[in-house]
Amino acid sequence: MTETINIILAGPRGKMGTEALKLIERTEHFNLVGCIDRKNEGLSIKDIDGLPDIEASIYTNASEAFDRLNADVLIDLTNPEVGYENTRLALLHQVRPVVGTSGFSDEQLTTLEQLSDENNTGIVIAPNFAMGAVLMMRFSKMAAKYFPNVEIIEKHHDQKLDAPSGTAVKTAQMIQESRQAQRQGHPEEKETIDGARGAGFDGFRIHSVRLPGYIAEQEVTFGQTGQTLKITHSSMDRYSFMSGVQFAVEQVVEMDDYVYGLENLME
Repeated sequence: MTETINIILAGPRGKMGTEALKLIERTEHFNLVGCIDRKNEGLSIKDIDGLPDIEASIYTNASEAFDRLNADVLIDLTNPEVGYENTRLALLHQVRPVVGTSGFSDEQLTTLEQLSDENNTGIVIAPNFAMGAVLMMRFSKMAAKYFPNVEIIEKHHDQKLDAPSGTAVKTAQMIQESRQAQRQGHPEEKETIDGARGAGFDGFRIHSVRLPGYIAEQEVTFGQTGQTLKITHSSMDRYSFMSGVQFAVEQVVEMDDYVYGLENLME
């Protein structure tokens, strides 16, 4: 029998947070002990319209939540500013974070890795929890060894705060690991409108689209004389991320170290 995992969820009223509540509710060995939210202090999740009928208190003070609740894991699905502080506090309380918030700075990631090491507390930060997106990143890394000319186009809903997305940045970093560095395009290329060619990364480009109707989509296009290769992943529903969240939670309780990217937990 699988041992019960006690969970604090940060960001329960967001679209991803709502899906996470449903995941916790339907997963027998998951137990929601409380939530962190910017409002609704003292209420229960079941008291909030549109949320599942779960008895779990809401805290607006994250430190108080970690002090008072007996939790094994924090699931944070907020934003970079709030998510960083929640994650930092979780590590200090030896609660293992599973973080789906993208947009952390390199300095913040370094600090979280140090805190994980100092407190012997596992942490998983995943730019994307969709298993298909993780495979898309892996396949892109494989292809880049043979197709070094590449561009990334990522498309998200128009309420997303960071650009490029964490998934696009992680994909670019993985491509960099196997791609022979080179600057693409014409050496005298000139943008007649600033930003027309997208963001530069290691000699190639990342393009961000923000429009209503999208949830998350990414296309990695490789070009070679006489052929192109496209690796594409689309999430049509936020439910697509939940299998990865569950996988990360079940893995992190057995970990004492820092992991960035779900692919590092997959065989």
